[in-house]
Amino acid sequence: MTGQVEAAAVRAFAEERTQIVATLIRITGNWDLAEDCTQDAFAQALQVWSRDGIPARPGAWLTTTARNRAVDLLRRQAVGSGKLREVALLTERTSAEEDPDLPDDQLRLIFTCCHPALALESQVALALRTLAGLSTAEIAKAFLVAEPTMAKRLVRARQKIRHAGIPYQVPPSHLLPERLPGVLSVLYLVFNEGYAATAGALLTRRDLSDEAIRLARLLVGLMPHEPEAQGLLALMLLHDARRVTRVDERGELVTLQDQDRSRWNQTQIVEATGVLDAALRQARPGPYQVQAAIAACHATAAVADDTDWSQIAALYGRLAEFVPSPVVELNRAVAVSMAEGPGAGLELVDALRSSPELAGYHLLPATRADLLHRLGRSAEAAAAYGEALELAPSDTERRYLQRRLGTVTPSSSC
Repeated sequence: MTGQVEAAAVRAFAEERTQIVATLIRITGNWDLAEDCTQDAFAQALQVWSRDGIPARPGAWLTTTARNRAVDLLRRQAVGSGKLREVALLTERTSAEEDPDLPDDQLRLIFTCCHPALALESQVALALRTLAGLSTAEIAKAFLVAEPTMAKRLVRARQKIRHAGIPYQVPPSHLLPERLPGVLSVLYLVFNEGYAATAGALLTRRDLSDEAIRLARLLVGLMPHEPEAQGLLALMLLHDARRVTRVDERGELVTLQDQDRSRWNQTQIVEATGVLDAALRQARPGPYQVQAAIAACHATAAVADDTDWSQIAALYGRLAEFVPSPVVELNRAVAVSMAEGPGAGLELVDALRSSPELAGYHLLPATRADLLHRLGRSAEAAAAYGEALELAPSDTERRYLQRRLGTVTPSSSC
């Protein structure tokens, strides 16, 4: 029974934790209290479920337990009749009070976290920490900054919320667009963490990708005339359509070039291209639409050799105008290498080696290694693969790089 309870609690944590935190923040308006009471509810579940059995609806049980815990703590802290009345009101709040325009607690809290008083990066980091449940280390890697730097950024953001009295309130409809860039960033980074986990034994975290897509669908329904929201949804769907082919039956990484395209989710690809077409018809291009267009070039090529790399290189050039980032330039270098040859790509990659933003980014030496390998410069390729191996964040990627290293130095793979 203990094993079943622990398994149920782990599953509930993965599926329900974020929703419970979001619900408690909506009810109490207290960020720290929401996280603490959610943790308490899961700890209590291990004891009560072992004694009474696993409830039919674990998520509802956990939400009720966490909410009761929050109300109890607030009641103990309340001083004076006014505070007691506020606590009493909390116990009466139900889902019927939710904003009909934002019926999803998680999406609503993302908008709330993305308050304009905070810097964009702080908005996104806070939302990822609270709503997506990502660790500080995972968020730091997503932003390509050191973990201590991200930890300080999160502390400052929370202090600003507390000291400035920023309310956890849903903004009125006319203010939603100004928060859209932060919301899109949150959803994209959550999806990316699910698509390519920055740490751990597994390459992907399906729960995060599915949740990001779900929230993006809600967002497009909420803001149907925002082409970037449509572009992001299309981008996610196109990447996710290849999910089952990205690793083989042993869990090993399969490159785009070698994936079985007959197993790609064609229904999802058709939906995504339709969403992208609708976005492009609005003639307000943006970075998510451009990235979706790049993904569509890959997804609609029947075989790898049909890929229009020249078009992809041009799209990356357009993307760099919206997002001047060395990561974008690195991707453009790959496309140029495929369109014009590895020498042209290597020249672009080498120009990025001094970029401080790419320090510690394993895909820089991994890309360089592949290009050197294609040019027949095996010793340099081996050194670059070795550098990438030391930086790779997941076991799956490390095994892939080890295999690649073995192709240039066979004895090293033993």
